[in-house]
This record gives sequence, C-alpha cells and structure tokens, in this order.
Amino acid sequence: MPGLLLAVDQGNSNTEFAVFDGADMKGHWRTSTKVETTADEYVVWLSQLTRLQGIDETAIDAAIISSVVPGGLFELRVLCRKHFNADPLVIGEGIDLGIKVLIDEPSEAGADRLANAVGGYVRFGGPLIIVDFGTATNFDIIDADGNFCGGVLAPGISLALDAMHRVSARLPRVGVRRPPTVIGRNTVNSMESGVYWGYVSLIEGTVTRIRGEYGEPMKVVATGGLGPLFDAATDTIDSYDPDVTVRGLLEIYRRNRPDNA
Repeated sequence: MPGLLLAVDQGNSNTEFAVFDGADMKGHWRTSTKVETTADEYVVWLSQLTRLQGIDETAIDAAIISSVVPGGLFELRVLCRKHFNADPLVIGEGIDLGIKVLIDEPSEAGADRLANAVGGYVRFGGPLIIVDFGTATNFDIIDADGNFCGGVLAPGISLALDAMHRVSARLPRVGVRRPPTVIGRNTVNSMESGVYWGYVSLIEGTVTRIRGEYGEPMKVVATGGLGPLFDAATDTIDSYDPDVTVRGLLEIYRRNRPDNA
C-alpha cells in the first residue's frame, strides 16, 4: 500500500517541504535555503514539524525534488535516501513532465517554473499567468494545453530592498509592507512606497503587456510568500494559491510513478 510522499521545492531564498497522502496535503512548511544545511539537520527540523501535525514520518516512502540550487541538491537526496528510504525523483533528470517546454533552450527552464506550470494548469486551466514572488519575481506563461511558454523574470522585492540598502550609505534597511500613503513623508515611508507601489505597477503593467502580446484572455494566479500582500492591492491578480509549486510536484510524481500515486 502506498505511503506518504515528500515533495521538496528548493529555491534560492526558501525551501518548501510538503507531505502528501494521495491528493491530501498533510503538511506544508518553509525554511531558509542554506546550502550548508545537512540531511541530518533537515530531518531534525522536519521531524518536529511532522509530529506537531500528527504525521507519521516513518510512513514517508517516496519523494520528489525541484531545486535551482545545485549546491543544495546533494543533501536533499541524502535526506530522502537515508532518513526516508526513498530514492527521489528530481525535476530535470529524465522526468516526464507531461507538458511541452516551448522555449528556445528547454534545459534553461527552472525546475520550480516547470512545477508551477504543471500545478497551475491542473488547478486553474489555461491560458494562465503565474506570478511567483521569490528571489526573483517570475511571470510564468502556460498555454491552453498546459505547455510552458516562457515568461518574464524581474528582481524580487527583497532583492531590490537589499540592493537599495547596500549601495547607499544613508538608506536604511526596511521591510515589505503596504505604506499608509503613496507619498512618503519620511525616508522609510518613501522607500516602502516606492518598492510596494512600484511592484504593484510592475505586476499590472507586465500582465497587461503579456495579455496584449498573447492575444487571448488569461487568468492570473499569484504564489510565493509575498503573494497575499500584493493580491490585496490589485484586481489584476485573480487568485492567490501558496501551494501551486508543490501541487505541481505531486502531479509530476503521479505522471512518473502512477503505480505508487
């Protein structure tokens, strides 16, 4: 009888772990990506969280990984093999995605973007724009048949804030929040407004241009940790779904291991 599936999405800033029992997601957690984290350190952290959720971690017997951090992939493999006795499927290593990657160099597509395409299409259909708020702000384009058609990559909001602080001796480090007014009356509010409303305009303008070039109506789905902050600020985003990527990993696993799904 199939056990539980561990799905791992490792990005440059955060790594997500999700545990599935069939189509039922039993738990979903996020930690900062650090390439020096060992498999043993991961399992200590993960074991505590699974127990808090009432999940029997010993029932995990399958795994799938997407990673855009080559230096961190080894320890994730060790985690799956050593602690869960599962040889993980890894996106990009001969995996059948069940979709076409319609860009000039398919090998350049990030594993997380491909998982987004699969998960977004299964959940919302297409054509679809997925706005993923991560280290970069990605606009992933999925056509009416679920194929990945490329997209737009912009610097992520946290990256922009960090750059402003590092290159200017007088600009403080600020967090990401919706400021009380568009016109800032002090340095902090001015920075907050520039970044926040600047990214709202980035979303609205980019989506408008994508739709115009594509030539058909397209749904827009936001994902990533900062998604709710921007979903509330613009009607351009139709839905927010924090689970698009890991749901995509679940579907890709099913397409490659249907006997275990």
